[in-house]
Amino acid sequence: MVSSLLWWRDGFAFRFSEPGGVQSTVWTGSCLAVRRRPDRSGCVAFARLNCAGAAGRSPDAGFVSWHVMEEPAVLVLKRAVELDSASRFQESLVCYQEGIDLLLRVLKATKNETKKAHYREKISGYMSRAEDIKKYLEKEKEDGKYHKQIKIEENTKGFSYEKLFQDYLNETVTEVWVEDPYIRQVHQLYNFLRFCEMLVKGPCKVKTIHLLTSYDEGNGKSQQMNALQEIKQSLKDYGVTLDVSYSSSIHDREIRLVLRQ
Repeated sequence: MVSSLLWWRDGFAFRFSEPGGVQSTVWTGSCLAVRRRPDRSGCVAFARLNCAGAAGRSPDAGFVSWHVMEEPAVLVLKRAVELDSASRFQESLVCYQEGIDLLLRVLKATKNETKKAHYREKISGYMSRAEDIKKYLEKEKEDGKYHKQIKIEENTKGFSYEKLFQDYLNETVTEVWVEDPYIRQVHQLYNFLRFCEMLVKGPCKVKTIHLLTSYDEGNGKSQQMNALQEIKQSLKDYGVTLDVSYSSSIHDREIRLVLRQ
């Protein structure tokens, strides 16, 4: 029985109790990690982590029994169905794919033929639904109707610019418009710099970056302008123009990509 889930830098592990009170730890591979939040009964949080050669037994060691891996698979697939029902198809697709992967591991570890037949039937149904969603999303993209929403909870880690924008940054992107009223403080300026670095290093052929922000109303105005001027000069060395303008009336954040026709 799973008694707790342990979080690590490059992955997570299940800790479960074996007969006789022996505690064992099972490492996962690349997966959608699952944990129960102690403050909200029944609520499950998800975070994508990558396990890269963590110390301890590997997931391929063959000692993990099917019932140990079954609970995480069920939780992930249950979440997939919930997201699917809420028309949050992109998120549900991720959960379906991760849940299917976990269920395939359960199938591999199962010796009971009746159980195996049951898992194969479940896997087939989930794979069919995941394929339908994938086709639907591809059609939405072709029709220009695709909308992807990513919810990032407070204090959540692991959402790099590369991860958030990798689906959209290709060689057809030539121009980027950024509207953010809060490119003022040091950490905000640094984040904008990181965003620009991603554009320069990525596969896209960006020639111009437009930034619309607001002035720092305190003593940091000169620091803000000097930092943006330095970023502008650095981008110029890479053949990219940074166009900065200011407005006192903007409140929302927005990033728009212009594609080459």
